Amino acid sequence: MIPFEPALARLRAAQGDYPMRGDMPPVSELLGRFHPDSIGGQPVPLAVGVNAGMLCQPEVAARLQTNALIDDVDIAGAETLNTDILVIGGGGAGCAAALTAAAAGARVLLATKLLLGDSNTVMAEGGIQAAVGADDSPQRHFEDTYRAGHRAADKHLVAQMALDGPDAIRWLIKLGMAFDTVDDRPFGGSLRRKTPGGATAPRILSYRDFTGLEMMRVLREAVALHRGIRVMDRSPAVELLSDDRGRCVGAVLYSVEHHRFVLVRSRRTVLATGGSGRLHLNGFPTSNHYGATADGLVLAYRIGAKLREMDSFQYHPTGIAHPAHLAGGLISEAARSEGAKLVNGLGERFVEELKPRDVVASAILRECAEGRGVTRDGQTGVFLDVPSLVREKPGILEHTLISLAHLAAKCRVDPAAEPLLVYPTLHYQNGGVAIDGDGQTAVPGLLCVGEVSGGIHGRNRMMGNALLDIVSFGRRAGAKAAEAFAEPYASRAGIGHIHDWQRQLTLAGLPLDARGPQVFPPYGNFDLASDARLRSRTAQGGAR
Repeated sequence: MIPFEPALARLRAAQGDYPMRGDMPPVSELLGRFHPDSIGGQPVPLAVGVNAGMLCQPEVAARLQTNALIDDVDIAGAETLNTDILVIGGGGAGCAAALTAAAAGARVLLATKLLLGDSNTVMAEGGIQAAVGADDSPQRHFEDTYRAGHRAADKHLVAQMALDGPDAIRWLIKLGMAFDTVDDRPFGGSLRRKTPGGATAPRILSYRDFTGLEMMRVLREAVALHRGIRVMDRSPAVELLSDDRGRCVGAVLYSVEHHRFVLVRSRRTVLATGGSGRLHLNGFPTSNHYGATADGLVLAYRIGAKLREMDSFQYHPTGIAHPAHLAGGLISEAARSEGAKLVNGLGERFVEELKPRDVVASAILRECAEGRGVTRDGQTGVFLDVPSLVREKPGILEHTLISLAHLAAKCRVDPAAEPLLVYPTLHYQNGGVAIDGDGQTAVPGLLCVGEVSGGIHGRNRMMGNALLDIVSFGRRAGAKAAEAFAEPYASRAGIGHIHDWQRQLTLAGLPLDARGPQVFPPYGNFDLASDARLRSRTAQGGAR
């Protein structure tokens, strides 16, 4: 590994003119030798559930095969609420589903683990894909997405998302979302388009480099103002409710504020709980928000939903590597789309920066593994040459890469004068719950949208498709769920499916004392059983 100071000297001497290494191995070999999915914990077969035998990332498998956090005693006498549609998750996918269902006349209860809008959506910086240019088409969008995902995605889902793109943008603009335009008028002129890694046409629409934050702003405001949507903040789902026919008929929420369980009976339940970055798979830092602990996967699998591609995760190439306390913080692909170069400690480029993300991330890991990376204060990575980009495009930090400039300030780096040290960060869950074109799962009454779902991105996701995914399938799931708003409620709603699950765990020789979902990361020091006891102790104290 090359120390920071001599590596920096080489970069500055080159003045942006870097030779390209010519020893890149074939993609299959590169991914097989250096991608974390290949070199981390080897996938293990699931021992229980509808996907028994399917290979799964080992840390995720351990959480999928846990016992429930609660039993019948915990929810005896709990408050019960009724709603037409229960949406679990307050990010972009959940909000899109809730708004669409409410617009169709359904009563919607939206439950969030944290606060409304506190999600990975706000952290999506680069933009949203949509084939709106004269030189582009949904067909090209489909082909780029399917190819980038190593042809593992569901073709129908990919085609549907690509076709939804233009209308999704129109819907967002009608809600009040601003996009960058070629003449810098957010609400007028032609939309400015950028090229994402792996694409054959410029297709990324953005608002500066905080597109997700702008999207979440308008979705959050629309939900908050809609009279047909009730929001329950700080109320994570700890179990799904089932009836005697195995249908999903609601969920058990836990009010963190009031230390109590709440049963919500619904005609349809939409899981929009996001991904699993806060599990820090393979020991990697993550770009994900605090609540991304795979809760939806655990709950959906336990009730009988099928999963797919659970051995495939995306590591974004450019996470902050130094300083250590900010490791994993995301530098958007927008920087590379604008022209920022990746440079090793020898002053060389080593990969085309707009190759698919799994290729670029694996190339960075290769440079570090083979000793050509840069080391600083015990942290390793490669350089992202922002200074040369600033010289080439004056004002880009002030007008386009605003979030990058803010992150650099946190790192105490002047990005116009010094490169940033970057290293891959755990970013996205490629697989998830198997769904159809309306977000429906194999469990009647249960729909999944957003990162918790699988089949849309295959084994690698392109930049900008996550934001389109949550709008496309969020709206479709909301519309499908709303069709049931006149159906009767299930006569019985409980957690009977847990008893069958416990039998499966016992027969497989798995422990019953390992419990899930995790709800919050371990460093949150949250224990559901201990927290729930706070209410009874408080009540007893008041009685005395």
